[in-house]
Amino acid sequence: MPLIDHLDHLVLTCVDPEATRHFYTQVMQMEPETFGAGRLAFRFGNQKINLHVRGSEFEPKAHIPVPGALDLCFIAAVPLDDVIRHLNKVEWPIVEGPVERTGATQKIRSVYVRDPDLNLIEISELLN
Repeated sequence: MPLIDHLDHLVLTCVDPEATRHFYTQVMQMEPETFGAGRLAFRFGNQKINLHVRGSEFEPKAHIPVPGALDLCFIAAVPLDDVIRHLNKVEWPIVEGPVERTGATQKIRSVYVRDPDLNLIEISELLN
């Protein structure tokens, strides 16, 4: 049996927490959550993204926490064509796609966007 089962959360470092909140709640449609001493997170499914603001990170933290260093892939809860329509509606630019890629468990079809800190965000649907 493997040692690790799944990802619980990851920590994203940002420059502008309000711009980041807008992207992850309005564009990505994640649920905002406040925890601890007023910390902000974005919940989706059984996972979440915890937010650090550059220069005000919580300890312990990554060795070199920097905005814009992440490349994340999310599996959409809706067909990718619906995701594309939503991105167009909220006027968030797609930087690439749709394209076929290899996911963790099977082939995926993806579009790529960038968040306000220029992290690369891949939004995908599973292919049969």
